[in-house]
Amino acid sequence: MKALILKGPNEPFIYENVPDPIPQDGEAVAKILACGSGLTIQHVKAGRTKVKFPIIIGHEITAEIVELRGDCGELKVGMPVTAYFYLTCGHCKWCKLNRETLCINFKGYVGRQINGGYAEYISLPAKNFIPIPLSINYKKTPIETGIICDAIATPLKVIKKARIEINDKVGVIGAGGGLGIHMLRMLKLYNIDTIAIETKQIKEKSCRESGASEFINPNSNSKTEVIESFTKDNGLDVVIDFVSSKTSLELGTDLLGNGGRLVTLGGSGEFFNVNSGNMLLKEIELIGSRYCSKQEVIDSLDLVSRNLISPLVTEKIKANEANDLHDRIEKGDVIGRAGIIF
Repeated sequence: MKALILKGPNEPFIYENVPDPIPQDGEAVAKILACGSGLTIQHVKAGRTKVKFPIIIGHEITAEIVELRGDCGELKVGMPVTAYFYLTCGHCKWCKLNRETLCINFKGYVGRQINGGYAEYISLPAKNFIPIPLSINYKKTPIETGIICDAIATPLKVIKKARIEINDKVGVIGAGGGLGIHMLRMLKLYNIDTIAIETKQIKEKSCRESGASEFINPNSNSKTEVIESFTKDNGLDVVIDFVSSKTSLELGTDLLGNGGRLVTLGGSGEFFNVNSGNMLLKEIELIGSRYCSKQEVIDSLDLVSRNLISPLVTEKIKANEANDLHDRIEKGDVIGRAGIIF
């Protein structure tokens, strides 16, 4: 098969022939139709996320099962599937509670510890494949379908994790990115009043079209006045931070009002300062949220299948254009999601 191979950090993809994957017992092989491209996998390419090279990255797949080995549950040859990003055990305390991201026996990620979806075929544990509802026209919209398992499912989890309710005023930092745009769309689905906080002015139109009623640049001198007007001087109820740098996290906590919740989804790992007095007086909550559960992927596929929410894909490329695409992802120039068709 042909695959996009990363042979080291900060190196270009090499599109070359490699051996077809051979499934082990309890695994299945699927033919990749398309794979989403976002900042999570760009962190691997850029060397910010450590992996053992060479590696095939990518996990937001649309694929069809072509081979099964051993007990593969409900999977059948020809079945359309997407993938669950985390390699979990399925039987520990957290897996049984539908909180697989805290799996005690966690084995890593698709596209990091094992080869991912930037290839013509992929082999995964059968439990990592999730069937695509027949009501989704995955052949017509392969990239849009593939990104549901992350770009839609992750925001769905945030809605629940942050206990967001109809009367909340919510700010989304990094609103124009692949997850941020879909967070706006998820909040719009639940009729939540939202302000987009985004440094790239070119993304304002897409943010507003995706549900933001206000848009501010966090570096602008007028941001405080806009927030005060948006919240009627009460502060934001929830801030969802997809950037999660020291600067953005401190901004997020400063924007919270009484009972405010800050949700961080970024992976910078930076320490930041929070005034403990304000935390106490306002009863502020700091919440970490990682990816989503398998059930949330299934629920997200259902939402899309019923036309309640739609993925936003602005760039669709062929595999030999992947290096240029990832340069744009690194610069933050992609609005919503992009992806590769195989």
